[in-house]
Amino acid sequence: MSCLNRSSKQTLCLGLDTSAYITSLALVDQAENLIYERRIALPVKEGELGLRQSEAVFAQIRNMPLLWSECRAEFQPDSIKAISVSDRPRPRDQSYMPVFKVGEAFGRFLAQTMGLDYFNSSHQEGHIMTGLWSAALDGGLYLVLQISGGTTEIVTAEEQIPGRLSIELVGGTADLNAGQFVDRIGRKLKLPFPAGPHLEKLALRADLDQPNLPLAVKGAMISFSGPASEAERLLERNCRPENLARAVEICIADSLNAAVASAWQEEKNYAGLLVVGGVSANLFIRNSISNYFNGKNVYFAEPHYGGDNAVGQAITAGRRLQQKMR
Repeated sequence: MSCLNRSSKQTLCLGLDTSAYITSLALVDQAENLIYERRIALPVKEGELGLRQSEAVFAQIRNMPLLWSECRAEFQPDSIKAISVSDRPRPRDQSYMPVFKVGEAFGRFLAQTMGLDYFNSSHQEGHIMTGLWSAALDGGLYLVLQISGGTTEIVTAEEQIPGRLSIELVGGTADLNAGQFVDRIGRKLKLPFPAGPHLEKLALRADLDQPNLPLAVKGAMISFSGPASEAERLLERNCRPENLARAVEICIADSLNAAVASAWQEEKNYAGLLVVGGVSANLFIRNSISNYFNGKNVYFAEPHYGGDNAVGQAITAGRRLQQKMR
């Protein structure tokens, strides 16, 4: 949680995000300083790889009033002038997930009862906006790699209008997401969910006798299901867990590098590559991407802002409010 100036005279913008993993709330001021942020992870039973949508919806309904109550205790509600909410996974037709409707309903209720300007966006746009803000990037056309439990995609993104991103899909995964790959092997290794941080720590104890997992990359498209099955077979053959963890990291990093290299067309004149999403916090994968694209402009969301959060939505609310007032 971050708290700065609590003066009721400032104009604050609120962001909400209710993903399948985390309930998030954030406030920024007119200068896009992060004033307040709070997240609650959704509870997952031991041995499970996440929640069913009905369970996630129930958890979000329980968490959102709690976050709002804590926020109200810190700030005068009349300082908040606008709100933006993730109401769907991606900015595409037919993109829908019930869990995001909790944030949308709560956000619309706050907007209507408090007289706030209401803006809607998508979870993916929130991730990218957070990354742009976190890396202090100026406008331009970026190639974006989003790697998480829910998404592994390569897209182009450009903020042509303040607070609005123009996004085009150019690559990604054909089956498992990078985070799902990690969690699937993490469960076999009896690691807590989400397994990412635990697998990363385990991999630090790997020796030089690491197995090689196959890569399944065709152009800018990746398949992680085959490598995941091979990793499970290696574990059954008593592969050292630490070595297997590092092999998973290497496979993910090498696959991402190959797919991004295929998507990175020089004639597009990208301002750089932006990497966002929970898996982007993995130091080994970050270093691998940076080294592979040495000499190019590669940017990462700060690790704390790589995973699901509402900061990007708060930034979106502020920029769209300013655009509206011009």
